[in-house]
Formats: sequence, C-alpha cells, structure tokens
Amino acid sequence: MCLICQRIEWIKAGENPYFVKELETGYVVIGDHQYFKGYTLFLAKEHVTELHHMETYVKLRFLEEISLVQEAVAKTFKAEKMNIELLGNGDAHVHWHLFPRRLGDMRGHGLNGRGPVWWVPWEEMAAENWLIQGEELDTVKARLRMELETVTK
Repeated sequence: MCLICQRIEWIKAGENPYFVKELETGYVVIGDHQYFKGYTLFLAKEHVTELHHMETYVKLRFLEEISLVQEAVAKTFKAEKMNIELLGNGDAHVHWHLFPRRLGDMRGHGLNGRGPVWWVPWEEMAAENWLIQGEELDTVKARLRMELETVTK
C-alpha cells in the first residue's frame, strides 16, 4: 500500500491527526511539518498516479476542489502568494502540495523568499522542530476547517 493510501486509511479509521476535511474527491490534511506556515496537502481519494488517469468528471471536480482548497489555505494563513504543486515523484498517488508564501519565508535560502520551496533542503523542512502537534495542530485545523466550510458552500 502506498504511503498516501495508508494515510487515507488512517483518516477513515479516525487515526490521522492531520486530517482537516473530506471533500468529494479528496482529503485535506495539514502537513506534518510547518517550515512554511500553513503547508497543506489535498490527497485524491482515488489511487491514481497521474491526473489524466482520472475519469473526466472526477478530474474536473478534483481541479475545482483544489482551487477551493487553495483559496481557503490562502485566506486562513494570510498568504502573499500560493505555491501549488502536483508532483508524485516520491509518492505516486495524485496529491497536491499547497504552500502559503510570505516575503522572507525561506530563512536565507533564496531571494527574500522569491524562490521555489524546494530550494530549502528536505532535511531542513522536515526537521523535528517544524513538526506540528497538540494544541497548535488543533487550532490550525479548526481555522482551516472553518474557512473550507465557507468557500465550499
């Protein structure tokens, strides 16, 4: 089972602490590590490795929903700019990475935060000091869930 399918199973079992909200085509989760405050993922419910493998209706709805998730993340975390990526090189299950961006958010890795997030070494972004948990995680999830309720009405 792929890592994303495993995390979705944890959501279904009520065991994924990062789960925020279920939409028609996917699950919104807060990123485990918050180097970029508000880092969020949107995981496709269906295990496909490429966007073009989805049925047309599902794909179009998935694209519509990612735009709503992006809007909610931008508003919740007061982003100056949003970076949204659908990569799948590490985990071959369609999922979006959403990074709210702010001036200076790369902490010395790029031109005042004007470079891609991947200029920050993965080991640094995934360092333990960026792990979100406890009350902070609960607060972030509640804020994002409330904004998702608003934009998905």
